[in-house]
Amino acid sequence: MNPWSRAVTPGGSSGGDAAAVASGMAPLGLGNDSGGSVRLPASFCGVAGLKPTYGRFAADHRLGPDDPSLAAQVLVVDGPLARTVDDLRLAYEVLAGADPRDPRAVPVPPYGEPLGRPLKVAMVTDPGGHGVHPVVRRAVQSAAEALRDAGYEVCEVADVPRLEDALDAYGRMTVTEFATTWPVVKPLLGEGGHRYIERAMATFRPVELAEYLRLTGVRMGLQRDWAVFLEEYPLVLAPVFTDPPFAPGEELRDEESHQRIQRALRLCTATSFVGVPAVAVPTGVVEGLPYGVQLIGRSYREDLCLEAAEAVERRLGVLAPIDPRP
Repeated sequence: MNPWSRAVTPGGSSGGDAAAVASGMAPLGLGNDSGGSVRLPASFCGVAGLKPTYGRFAADHRLGPDDPSLAAQVLVVDGPLARTVDDLRLAYEVLAGADPRDPRAVPVPPYGEPLGRPLKVAMVTDPGGHGVHPVVRRAVQSAAEALRDAGYEVCEVADVPRLEDALDAYGRMTVTEFATTWPVVKPLLGEGGHRYIERAMATFRPVELAEYLRLTGVRMGLQRDWAVFLEEYPLVLAPVFTDPPFAPGEELRDEESHQRIQRALRLCTATSFVGVPAVAVPTGVVEGLPYGVQLIGRSYREDLCLEAAEAVERRLGVLAPIDPRP
């Protein structure tokens, strides 16, 4: 249940942790994010959430005795949720670091070298040009004003690099891998889970080996293009979700609803595919519901994302904890 309103979902898949943090049940939460599953609940519940760089936190995502396949290895990262960005920073400092049990985790210092100021921020209000709700647009603009007041140079840009390529490659790679495990996973899910997965698998069909291998190269090219983009703009300010929070189960109602929700989450999907870090931070309450933005950064520069999120929070305030509402 979303503590702000029973009429809207807390988001997923880490919605339970986000709701617990937002309502004061827990000081911190820990979810995982392979396409927005930390950032979306953070935004819908009015708390802060961190999706780290691939390799920043050690983790074990095995569902059985075998290690996960490639897409599951590189897309899924664990991330904390907290009521304030300062608490989120504490969790980040504890979780960051290498562990020999996870060969993906790298021993990169949690804080990088200082960059020249003012730091340039690319503001992308409508990723891909698919549309953005006016309330979400205002949330991004409010965060931009907060960053300008804090000394950042905010530059409105048309879009992020190759968004559609990222969404297409993400969808086809993940469905190809998941199709092999679906017969094993299906009996573990209820009817709602069946419908959600089957709709996703109807949107993208599994590909042959040669095409899958080509898509791994597409991912590397996307990472290169994002690295070049972030060389000019060390931070990106953008929506987490381009629509308002939606009703529980709406993504299962029909195909159109499923596709609309996936489109609204598009930048979370793309940044998970590329592997860069992002922090979701609240911007305020509109008609009784919290809204927020995300700050996306260079690989292994979570510190820059957190610093910018703190600037937004100082100007726009902390929303949680909140007593659950009917």
